[in-house]
Amino acid sequence: MSRPAATVAVSENFRPVDTKMVGMPTTAHRSLDPFDALVSGRARQTNASAIREILKITEDEHVISFAGGLPAPELFPLEEVREATDRVLRDRGAAALQYSTTEGHRPLREWIARRDGIPTDNVQIVTGSQQGLDLLARVLIDEGDVVLVETPTYLGALQAFTFLGPRYVQLPTDDHGIDVDALERILADHPAKLLYTVPNFQNPTGRTMSLERRRRLIEVSARHGVIVIEDDPYGEIRFSGEALPSLYSLALAEAGGDPDRCNVVYSGSFSKTLAPGLRDGWLQAPAAIMRKVVEVKQAADLHTPTLNQLIITELVDEVLPRQVERVRALYGQRATHMMDAIERLLPADVRHTTPEGGMFLWLTLPGHIDTTAMLPDAVARHVAYVPGPPFFALGGGTQTMRLSFSSADFAQIDEGMAALGETIRVWEGSARP
Repeated sequence: MSRPAATVAVSENFRPVDTKMVGMPTTAHRSLDPFDALVSGRARQTNASAIREILKITEDEHVISFAGGLPAPELFPLEEVREATDRVLRDRGAAALQYSTTEGHRPLREWIARRDGIPTDNVQIVTGSQQGLDLLARVLIDEGDVVLVETPTYLGALQAFTFLGPRYVQLPTDDHGIDVDALERILADHPAKLLYTVPNFQNPTGRTMSLERRRRLIEVSARHGVIVIEDDPYGEIRFSGEALPSLYSLALAEAGGDPDRCNVVYSGSFSKTLAPGLRDGWLQAPAAIMRKVVEVKQAADLHTPTLNQLIITELVDEVLPRQVERVRALYGQRATHMMDAIERLLPADVRHTTPEGGMFLWLTLPGHIDTTAMLPDAVARHVAYVPGPPFFALGGGTQTMRLSFSSADFAQIDEGMAALGETIRVWEGSARP
């Protein structure tokens, strides 16, 4: 089931969702701190991640949380990581504990580069894909630049981009991804520097961009001189449907195989397939962009931890493929079970997306229900979710929510959905119970 396409909207300045609405701490509570006056103007514009704050209020072990996008911990390859760590420390112990190059461990970069047939120098290792977004924002965005984002979009990207002061333009989306006809019209009125998208199993909706729209997006963005950031942390986790080429591979083909003429910057991650605690991701970008990414990363953390990179290099050839298959199988089962539980236990007028992979699905409730205001009542019934508004660059989505199925077993899904169904039914009768 799907929700209607969002209305196009343009911002002068993005204002994050007011966290007071979900009972989170605000800077107002700290206004007497004498050091507040010393905080920079840009830092004053930032807010804590709504998801991270919600996770704090659901630490009670009795709360079933569908809020965090947490990989299933029972699938972590603990023994394989232990063995790889032992090998690295035994064979390369001094190097593993030493400073390394900013660009990253070359054998790992070579392994990534071979997948798309690009030079190793077009690959940069980053400390998780979130750092990759932060580095790209610092390299590409000047204050006032127009940045195109999906409606809704990943809130972590909004956090990274907003610090640089862009003007957001929301792109309408539907079950097939970005409405490229609307994109063409928008670019005629709002020339843009950057377009950010999660084409595979999007966070937060779980939707996948169709092949036709991928091809058209590459053509339109290249013609208008727009850089596309393709954020693809979930691309390997497809559990139904047919695999689709990445935007990067399509753009690379259009560029004659020359990554320095490719207008797509690709962001990948090992967090969703191996283990998030290793904090290893990567970027693929033209050399001109990559040089600046290296310089900005030097200022940020010098380099991604050497030991972690060497461990992952030990795992990519044999362990990673097995992990991908395990993750696909389990998440497919849990997604199917959650969609079935929604049909059985939630009111009939609640709509949901149908993901073909990834970790999330998206609910749309009757229009008068505010999911942010409803969250405390859901937590009181021992279930949690992420309200939709933080995923909208320019506001909206008050009747929506994101659910994660990756880290909940069947019994937890059933119990949590029953509690969520009770909460929604209480709210269906009026705007507030």
